[in-house]
Amino acid sequence: MNTGDGLGICARAGIPLEDMEFWQFHPTGVAGAGVLITEGVRGEGGILLNANGERFMERYAPTVKDLASRDVVSRAMAMEIYEGRGCGKNKDHVLLKIDHIGAEKIMEKLPGIREISIQFAGIDPIKDPIPVVPTTHYMMGGIPTNYHGEVIVPKGDEYESVVKGLYAAGECACASVHGANRLGTNSLLDLVVFGKAAGDSMIDFIRAQEGWKALPENAGQLTAQRLDRLDNQTDGENVDELRRDLQRSVQLHAGVFRTDEILSKGVKEIMEIAERVKRTEIKDKSKVWNTARIEALELDNLIEVAKATLVSAEARKESRGAHASDDHPERDDENWMKHTLYHSLSNTLSYKPVHTKPLTVDYIEPAKRVY
Repeated sequence: MNTGDGLGICARAGIPLEDMEFWQFHPTGVAGAGVLITEGVRGEGGILLNANGERFMERYAPTVKDLASRDVVSRAMAMEIYEGRGCGKNKDHVLLKIDHIGAEKIMEKLPGIREISIQFAGIDPIKDPIPVVPTTHYMMGGIPTNYHGEVIVPKGDEYESVVKGLYAAGECACASVHGANRLGTNSLLDLVVFGKAAGDSMIDFIRAQEGWKALPENAGQLTAQRLDRLDNQTDGENVDELRRDLQRSVQLHAGVFRTDEILSKGVKEIMEIAERVKRTEIKDKSKVWNTARIEALELDNLIEVAKATLVSAEARKESRGAHASDDHPERDDENWMKHTLYHSLSNTLSYKPVHTKPLTVDYIEPAKRVY
C-alpha cells in the first residue's frame, strides 16, 4: 500500500480510481521522520505550541482546542507554519509539549511515545517538546468497490457495474464508508469487515462458475513490455532522484494547504514527472532479488497515485472533508456532492452520484461541522 501497487495495477488496466483528492493528514508526525505520535498524547493533556510559545489551537477550535478532528488540527498547524510561526531554523514544524503532564504519568501512559521521540527526534519529552508536522496518514479514495468487496466501474448508464472476479479490500479500496474524511474508528473497518465481505464474495463467485474463459492470447504482454523496457533502457532517469522529485512535488502541491494556483502548478509538474518516469533506468539487470527493478516498478505505481490525486484535487472547486481549498472554503453540495473518478489511460475525470438511501437506517442530511 505504501507505494500504491494495487491502485497502479488497476489504473493501468483501465479501472478509474475514486475520490483520490481526499487524503487524511495525521497532525503529529515527528518532523523530518514522519513517524506518528498518537493522538492519545493530546488526549492525556499534550498541547501544541508555535514559535511564539502560543497554544494556537485556541484560535482555531476554541471549545475542543487540541482535541479537534485530525483535519482541523493539521490545517491549523499548516497555517501557523505558512504564516511564519513555525519552529526550528527552517520554521517548518510546531511543538508538542507534554512535560507539564509529569514524568511519572508519561512513563506510565506514554512510554512508547517517549521512546519514539528519543529515537527519531533526539528529544526526551519529559524535558523538552517534540517537533511535529502534519503527516500523510490515510487515503479515503482508492479502487472503487461495493460493500461486497467487488470492484465496480461505470458502464453505460450503470455507475456501479461489477468487474467479475476482481476484488479489493483494505486501504487500497474505496468502499467510501468514510466519505471525504475518516473522523473516527480506524482502518480495521476496511480490512476486517470488507476483507471478510470480499472473501465471502470470492467463494460465492467461484462456486457459481460452470466454466472458465480461456486467457486471451496477449495475456501478460503489457507486463512483459514493461520489464523489457527496464532491461533495455539506457541513458534514462535515475529512479531514486525521480522518486524524490515526485515526493517533493506532491508534498508541496497536494498537502494540507491548497489553492487553485498551487494545485494547477502541481498538475503541470506531476505530468512532467510522469513523462520522465517512462524513461527510468536501472543499472542492475540481474534476475534474482533485484531490488532496483522492484523500486522502478513501484515508482510506476506511485506516479499513478500522484496523477490521480493532483488531477482530482485541482478539479474540485470546494472544500469537503480532507480536501480544503483556500480559494473555495465552503462545501458546495449543489455542485460537488459526487464522487470523482480518475481515468488514467485518458487522463480524464468523470463523476458518479453519492448514495443517499441507506439499506437499513435513516439518511442523515449533510450538515456543516462546527466547533
